[in-house]
Amino acid sequence: MSASIVVSAPGKALLAGGYLVLDPAYSGLVISVSSRFYTVIRDGGPSVGPNEICVRSPQFIDATWKYTVTLKNDEVLVCESLDRFVHCALQLTLKLASEGNPRAFAELLSHGLDIAAIADNDFYTQKVKNVRDPGEPRPSIASLSEMPPFCPLNVTLSDVQKTGMGSSAALITSIVSALLLKFGVISKEGFARRDSGDRVLAHNIAQLVHCLAQGKVGSGFDVSAAVFGSHVYTRFDPRVLAPLMDFARIPLRPVLDPGAAVDHNKPTWNSKVVPFQLPPLVRLVLADVAGGSSTPSLVKKVNEWRSKNTEDARRLWTSIDLSNKNMVDSLRELSSLYKADTEAYEAAVQSLTFLPPSQWVEAETSEAQRTVTQAFYRVYQAGQTTRFLMRKMGENAGVHIEPPTQTALLDESVAQAGVIAGGVPGAGGDDAIWVLVLESGDALETPLHRVEQVWRKFKQRTVSPLLATQSMEIGARVEELAGIRGLERVITTDDYARKSPTNLF
Repeated sequence: MSASIVVSAPGKALLAGGYLVLDPAYSGLVISVSSRFYTVIRDGGPSVGPNEICVRSPQFIDATWKYTVTLKNDEVLVCESLDRFVHCALQLTLKLASEGNPRAFAELLSHGLDIAAIADNDFYTQKVKNVRDPGEPRPSIASLSEMPPFCPLNVTLSDVQKTGMGSSAALITSIVSALLLKFGVISKEGFARRDSGDRVLAHNIAQLVHCLAQGKVGSGFDVSAAVFGSHVYTRFDPRVLAPLMDFARIPLRPVLDPGAAVDHNKPTWNSKVVPFQLPPLVRLVLADVAGGSSTPSLVKKVNEWRSKNTEDARRLWTSIDLSNKNMVDSLRELSSLYKADTEAYEAAVQSLTFLPPSQWVEAETSEAQRTVTQAFYRVYQAGQTTRFLMRKMGENAGVHIEPPTQTALLDESVAQAGVIAGGVPGAGGDDAIWVLVLESGDALETPLHRVEQVWRKFKQRTVSPLLATQSMEIGARVEELAGIRGLERVITTDDYARKSPTNLF
């Protein structure tokens, strides 16, 4: 039996560029996060026959699907199931894999495959109390960090509540990449490099699968972040995939040629990925608000308003884009300032940790520290300007991109000492918020602690922090099964979905 292949892909948070990233004329800042989706591929066991694939999500009740793969006249056809995302991933990736070495492909498939898909806890709303304080109904970052990894959800997949971190994009990216590695279409060495053809091929296949499964050509920033990590993103020309979207309405036929569609040499695959990292001593904090907004509905109404009010929309989009660029440029400047004078940068952060943003420009500091302070203040200003303009977009379209409860929550959060900026990620709504805070090891009461206190006392919504921070990794990556705590137990424990989080470890 061959060794397991494990690939993980990160979740994401779109800090700037909501709605604008649908248009190739604009860009967005997407941060990949430390929480990841894992796909584990092993040869099939006793219950998996030749040319069969068993796909499991052990954290959920009744989440096992069996697929039969038919090989005939050099064609590959995967029987359909109710899970369109997995079916599209298998059909298209296996079709591509079969074209290189049909004999080796058939031999590998003759053993059957067992595929397990598992997510870090942050991807789903955790129905648990505060582990450290049973009397406190809301978990804290400290108490969440003590939970075992990959907690069972005790629900079916259709009933789970997501936190909006791009679970479907991370799932598709990890499955597609693992299958490409399993069948030798790409190599571990090539996949490990950010700019390699292997990684780009995995990206293009994942984008195609994700669009087909959703039935539309989306912006693609979530798949791009899952593959490439944090970056400033400009979408690909949607015309590269538009001719294939008719297949989203009918069973995927074996005549579909994924190889031609995902060729990274095609001029229409012109998305731009400019690597990005938050500056030192800046931490991204996310919270699950669980209000239940519908992203497709929000996007539809905004697009309808934009199409009917083209000139007003153009002016608004231009203003938002300028504000977004100011934020990105100021964050990049801060990284440069850290490299140029680390001592002054750290001293400025230490000072700003104890002041709300409204007082930063008045702080008495040295000239070098003042330069750092001004850059941080520009990030704050850009964040506030973008929030104002996004609310205006929502008002024009008749939707709540930043609902009043989110406005109240963010206003109070951003007003705390040492907090740089905040907002609603992506399309917005009542699902989540993001906040950037300063980190200082010397403070007894940190900006993160102040923000958590605001969230804990907030009455209008239940606000639950997430563990996710910015990922410093390349994006999707190959893992060792034994190197991921708790992963092997998840994929080998019978009826894992019904286990209690407290008795897993």
